[in-house]
Amino acid sequence: MSKGKVILAYSGGLDTSVILKYLQEEGYEVICFCANVGQDEDFDAVRKKAVALGASKVYVEDLREDFLINYIYPAIKANAIYESRYLLGTSLARPCIAKRQVEVAHAEGAQFVGHGATGKGNDQVRFGLSVYALDPTIKELAPWRDDKFLARFRGRQDLLNYARAKGIPLPSGEKPPYSMDDNMMHISYESGELEDPSRVAEESLYGKTGRWDQWADAPEVVRIHFSNGVPVRVELPASGESHDQPLPMFQCLTRLGRKHGIGRVDIVEDRYIGLKSRGVYETPAVTILRCAHIDIEGIAMDREVMRLRDMLSPEFSKLAYDGFWFSPEMDFLVSAINKSQELIDGWVDVRCYKGSCMAIARQSPTSLYDEKLASMEEVDSFSPSDAGGFIRIQAIRLKAHREILKKVGKDRLASLLPEPTPTYAAFSEVGEHEADG
Repeated sequence: MSKGKVILAYSGGLDTSVILKYLQEEGYEVICFCANVGQDEDFDAVRKKAVALGASKVYVEDLREDFLINYIYPAIKANAIYESRYLLGTSLARPCIAKRQVEVAHAEGAQFVGHGATGKGNDQVRFGLSVYALDPTIKELAPWRDDKFLARFRGRQDLLNYARAKGIPLPSGEKPPYSMDDNMMHISYESGELEDPSRVAEESLYGKTGRWDQWADAPEVVRIHFSNGVPVRVELPASGESHDQPLPMFQCLTRLGRKHGIGRVDIVEDRYIGLKSRGVYETPAVTILRCAHIDIEGIAMDREVMRLRDMLSPEFSKLAYDGFWFSPEMDFLVSAINKSQELIDGWVDVRCYKGSCMAIARQSPTSLYDEKLASMEEVDSFSPSDAGGFIRIQAIRLKAHREILKKVGKDRLASLLPEPTPTYAAFSEVGEHEADG
């Protein structure tokens, strides 16, 4: 008797292929779900493999545009970055995948969703929280947290032995000395030889940014147009190439980033479950977009709105990283961030060269920049002498605070200040005193 249907997030790799057969042995009907979020994958081969291994049905879903518009773009509007360097490529993909997986479960009347995320990583949390937030009644199957599964499969060799016994095609060639997660936004590398943080990653590892000795020898400028904080057009003036549709725009920036080696990060980060982990990431297109977006905000966003939005950005990043994409607090943050983007319009020119990108020019119809006010030569609209009163007003509380510190004997600056220079009168008094003696 069947235990019910399970929608298994299936990649076609060794782990999920073993899990597919294992769940069948445990009495589940397994429907495989493969999400195309832009990874380099032969999806037809994945479909055929799942069918050959006994999946009752296989879904291959193209989620690239959904991923870009509903997950990557909100992160760009937030200038999201985790621990100052990680641009959240895997973190943003997981809720996108989980949402469609739940939708497939509803379409199939399945009671379970399953995945191959490990018990020490972040992805198990992201999948689990997303699934339960979207459907509190659904049940999650996570074999790598199941005692029975772990007793049977203690490592890769056990997986390989099981695969041979069950006729599961084995991976060809050498296994990479690290684990990878690939999608249209980024590729990540973890574990294996990278678990030694003092070991330099081999140059051959990098796939989305190419080898450094193959980067272009001349800089290239890209013009990115924004409307309400969202990129709407990409132009390469040197070649005349231009795009105004989301996927072609993003693909163009990905190619540009690879050509110039943009978007590499090598960090030790804090996982949500409490462990530190070394990760190497390549995020070419979003690195360029983030550079341009920050710059257009500089000319078009009110400074107090920017100050408040910048307070929200770390919270947005942490919620995305920790798996709380579908949460009331994230809904609140997204609403506030969207409001901040209503007048973020215009274009930015970004120069790309040898692993870096830099905004070099910008223009906005909603610009708050006033050339006359900013000019050092213009005095009619804003007089420099006006600044004196402004400074004195701002200094009132600073003066009062300093006096209080002196009064209570807690003036920490006193020891840093030089002794007062004696005046001429003081020297005269000393001289007269000595003469009297």
